[in-house]
Amino acid sequence: MYQFSPVNPFYRAKPRVEDNFRPSEEPTPIYAKLPSAPRNASPVPHLTSLYHFDNASGYGNRAYPGNCGGGIIKDLLLFFRPANVFDPMTGSGTCRDVCREMGIPCVSIDLKTGFDATDPYAYSRFAGKPGFEFIWAHPPYWRQKIYSGSARDLSCTPTLDEFLKSYTIFIREGAKLLSPRGKFVILMGDYSDREAGYVPLTFHTKQLAFEAGLVQACTDIIRFSHGASSSRKTYRSSFIPGLHDMCMVFEKPMLA
Repeated sequence: MYQFSPVNPFYRAKPRVEDNFRPSEEPTPIYAKLPSAPRNASPVPHLTSLYHFDNASGYGNRAYPGNCGGGIIKDLLLFFRPANVFDPMTGSGTCRDVCREMGIPCVSIDLKTGFDATDPYAYSRFAGKPGFEFIWAHPPYWRQKIYSGSARDLSCTPTLDEFLKSYTIFIREGAKLLSPRGKFVILMGDYSDREAGYVPLTFHTKQLAFEAGLVQACTDIIRFSHGASSSRKTYRSSFIPGLHDMCMVFEKPMLA
């Protein structure tokens, strides 16, 4: 476990002298000390509300746009210990690779393999089968990154309203597949859109999950976005960069 973690928004600028200060000067990074976590009986003691590991651990394909490191998936599986996993948005295969290594049965499908997670009829193949104890989902953050040219792709929806309509179907139908006390884990991030302004997708995720009858199972997990492509870009506009996304863990109540 890291004792310290670089948190890029916090910089100590070089001494400013009004007459000769140049905004182009390279800032000197400082490091933020993470709070100490209380000791408890968790099988994964480093798993806290701040997830700060930057090692992708070789799962999935890091060259894939929006790839998520497999560490957080592995730690959640170690903590909740599900008997099976559903990965309806495979992407580069990160969750599939983690489950394969851990020996956990995983149904891993994707739009590329013919499964449209926003089509309610696509879920009929699971009718009459036992529920899943764990669903992992890392959906597109609307159109922040475009993954394909398919109209069925969540990243290709032209408006936020249309995105949320499709996203509603995905969360509602996914919740139906959970076994009692099953966990639905969604990694989502907010961002600023040129046309729509600031888009609070984590807020919408929680709202839709609660409307689908799910409850929150534990604290939100703030995942530091190590290796994000945006961190290597230079922008002409002024804004407050977002350096994290949010892992939210929902649960199907026993009586739902």
